Amino acid sequence: MPVSPDKAQLDRVANPQSGTDYIARFTVPEFTCLCPITGQPDFAHFVIDYAPGAWLLESKSLKLYMFSFRNHGAFHEDTTVMIGKRIAATIKPKWLRIGGYWYPRGGIPIDVFWQTGKMPKGLWVPPDQGVAPYRGR
Repeated sequence: MPVSPDKAQLDRVANPQSGTDYIARFTVPEFTCLCPITGQPDFAHFVIDYAPGAWLLESKSLKLYMFSFRNHGAFHEDTTVMIGKRIAATIKPKWLRIGGYWYPRGGIPIDVFWQTGKMPKGLWVPPDQGVAPYRGR
């Protein structure tokens, strides 16, 4: 198990359907990291949508990368964008969006969104990521 996000390796594999535009979705419903101020655990539900190019994100390496945040302290916004940028740098997708749906810290839920690239024309993407606004998720 990687001890930190910097030490974790994200792997990619060749996309056997690279000539076809489509969307792939990863859902990480039990993400944990630490609050950089208090050291208390933070919890989030991540949804990652992307239109692959030549590369796919290898799922086991994603699982281990996400696990590597368990003892890492970072703010919600930084964590969400950091994950999105790392995935984008690894697989160079045509388009990627990440939604970090964070459970309340101090009574306030924080949802963070980031995207990069241009979605190919003609692709169907659900209008939302299926995670309801916080109401005791």
